Formats: sequence, C-alpha cells, structure tokens
Amino acid sequence: MHSFEELQEIFNNEIDRYSPAVEPENLQKPVVYTLGMGGKRIRPVLLLMAAETFGGKYQDAIPAAMAIEIFHNSTLIHDDIMDEAELRRNQTTVHKQWNLNSAILSGDLMIIKAYEQLNQLNSNKINQVLTVFNKIAAEVCEGQQFDLDFETDDEVSLSDYKKMIRLKTSVLLAGSLKIGAIVGGADTDNAKKLYCFGENLGLAFQLQDDYLDAFGNTKSFGKKIGGDIAANKKTFLLLKALELAKGAYHDELTSLLGNNSISESEKIESVLAIYEKLGIKSLTEDEMKKHFEKAIEYLEEIDIDEKYKDGLYELSKKLMGRQT
Repeated sequence: MHSFEELQEIFNNEIDRYSPAVEPENLQKPVVYTLGMGGKRIRPVLLLMAAETFGGKYQDAIPAAMAIEIFHNSTLIHDDIMDEAELRRNQTTVHKQWNLNSAILSGDLMIIKAYEQLNQLNSNKINQVLTVFNKIAAEVCEGQQFDLDFETDDEVSLSDYKKMIRLKTSVLLAGSLKIGAIVGGADTDNAKKLYCFGENLGLAFQLQDDYLDAFGNTKSFGKKIGGDIAANKKTFLLLKALELAKGAYHDELTSLLGNNSISESEKIESVLAIYEKLGIKSLTEDEMKKHFEKAIEYLEEIDIDEKYKDGLYELSKKLMGRQT
C-alpha cells in the first residue's frame, strides 16, 4: 500500500497534466487555472487509498479520483460566485480573474468533465460508482442551499447546522472513500462502514475549522482569526452560545451580532469573551472528539488488515492535528 504522501504526489502529477479539450480559451483556461490552485487533494487521495485498502490498484481508481477533484473544484467556482469572494487559496477567484459568465460556464463544464472521467472506469464498476457519485453531488448542492438559507434565518438550530455541514462538506469526503472501496472490490457492508468513517471524520474536521476560526493561531491556521464572528456566520460555536446564553449574556450576544457601530476587532474580542464565559471552547472540543471517536469506531469494524486501519487512523489523527 502506498502512503498518503506517495499517492498525493501521483495524483498531483495526474491533475497537473489535465486540460479539457475545449474551445474557446476563456472556457478552457479557467478550468486549468482552478485545478492548478493546489490544495491537499485529500478527497481524491483518500479515494485511491481506499481502493488499495481492499486489494485494488490505484491506477484503476485514478478516473474516479479525477472526477471527485474536478467536481469539487466546480463547486468552489460556483461557491465563490455566490459568496462574492475575491480570493481562493490566496489567488484571484475565477469570476474576478475572468468574468461572471465565464466562471459559471467553466464550473458547469467541470461537472460534465467529471462524468467524462467516470466513464473511463471498468464497466462492471460504473453503475455502483455513479449511484454514489450522483447522490453525494446532489447532497452537496442541498448543503450549499441550506448554507445560503441560513444567512437570513434567525431560527437555525444546532441540528440544522450539523445537517448542513454533513451535506456540504462531509458527504464528499465519505463518498470519495466509498467510491474508492467499490473500485477496490469491497463488499457492501465494508463500503458502507468506510463511508460512515468518512462522514464522521468530515464532521469533526469541519467543527475543527469552526473552532480554529475562533481559537486558532493565525500563522498555523492560515486564515484571519475571528473571521466567522466578524461576518456573523452561523457556526457550531455561535449556535451553541445562543443556545446556552441566558439573560444578560444572551442580550449582549444578540446585540453584538446586530451592531455595526463597533470595530471588527472589538466585536471579535467581545464575542470571544462570551464564548469563554459559556465554556464554548471545551464544548466544541468535546463535539469534535465525539465525531472523531465515532469515525474510529466505524474504522475498527471494517474487515481489513490492521496495517490498513493503522494507516487510515494515523492519517485521521494528522488531519485533526492542526495547531490551535
């Protein structure tokens, strides 16, 4: 079995060589630009690892890994349009580098090209893979719409939020693992357990992202601390605080969310102070730990050699080991 780093290098070489054979350049170039932005390629590499875990060859899973990465990046182009974002991974977003129409079209094209990649899989695997891929692709769209709806919804609950991040973030990670397992020859039960492992790992990872936005180190996190607070973004931390806050704390917190007269730094500092009083840091850590441990429980149930379990376990710890 190859290591994560080895498969990462193999996949990066594949994606670097990829270019859709389309015209004109203003349709083709945004695709190459987007895929060239980098990133850890966690989903496609986990897919390749899953294929090898069940005795398959990573080469047979490359088309599926390409499909996952191309589709994922298509959603990022469209997300950036909806968010009116100017930067993605410290580079200009596609709709700013080109224009809105080219960004929409190139994102659409990438979805088509993802299916083109899936068509290169062994014929006896295509139907099973398509069933999973179609489901998670639709769920990602559902998650994004929930996220957009939450911006104007004052009644979002913690269960609503966890449903949203499961759809928007976790299912693509989980589905990547399940597709890899299918290509590798896993039976239905093991493929399902690997999916559940990925789903809970994805939830823990997203909760950690929320956590680091408030309690992380700017240098190691790679983002500005308190950005979610400044934007009034509904995260696990904020929703948990609103759920727990009573009396003066609740009034102060809701007042801060609607206060545009104070500076951004003052708002962040004040909200963090309330989080500290309510114990939000430890409560979020507990929630992250709960989903991480649940992921490992599913991993332990999978009928594979211990060396493969150890590899996935160590990788999981590494993914959850971002500095705070």
